[in-house]
Amino acid sequence: MRERARGRVTSPVFVQITDFDLHGMWIVPDMAGYFAASEEVAFRARARGIAPERVHVTGIPIMPAFALPPSRAETEAELGLDAKRTTILLMGGGAGLGGLDDVAGRLLALDADFQLIALAGRNKDMLARLEAMSRQHPRRLFAQGFTDRVERLMAASDLVITKPGGLTTSECLALGLPMIVHAPIPGQEERNCDYLLEQGAALKAIDATALEYRLRELIAHPERIAAMSARSRALGHPAAARDVLRVVIEAIR
Repeated sequence: MRERARGRVTSPVFVQITDFDLHGMWIVPDMAGYFAASEEVAFRARARGIAPERVHVTGIPIMPAFALPPSRAETEAELGLDAKRTTILLMGGGAGLGGLDDVAGRLLALDADFQLIALAGRNKDMLARLEAMSRQHPRRLFAQGFTDRVERLMAASDLVITKPGGLTTSECLALGLPMIVHAPIPGQEERNCDYLLEQGAALKAIDATALEYRLRELIAHPERIAAMSARSRALGHPAAARDVLRVVIEAIR
């Protein structure tokens, strides 16, 4: 905005809203348009005085790979997964549930037949602990470090346990993945969590005990996973980035 006021930027500038809520920081004067994550976010933007023709419901842009994910059979073979078992992807630990290895240990102690992919990211110490644990739980725990191909892990999964960030949840929705969400950051992540719960695409775990209960219930009732998956897919916008670019390109022609 300051650069436009100084005349240093003359091209159209758009705002991409990357949460399933609208808060004050997203309202910027003199913008060419706004890209909303959902119809409700668009409604709220118009209620804040933004001209309706400047609000576009595109979803939150994610990498193109989520629009064309690999087949499940391909990723299962690549990761060494059992195609007959339910697969759960655990992304991140801490902030309410405990360390990733602690959470994985509690889940693997459940009397339920599933396999668990635990994504440690760049935390090498955590990855080493998970790899040691996987040797105690062969063919059930699959430890993963940093990857730039998360879509492959998601394509092999039936359920994701994650924090409700806007991008990660958008990736899950694009692939029709139900979620158990936990530890939302006050503000935008809480609103993301509310949206997913209201829409039937996720459950919330307030602590590790709640996570165990939610997971036990879903494993025992696979029809609930299927219903949540259908709701998730209906909310997804796998081509959001393409749709955003189309509007921007038309504006600058």
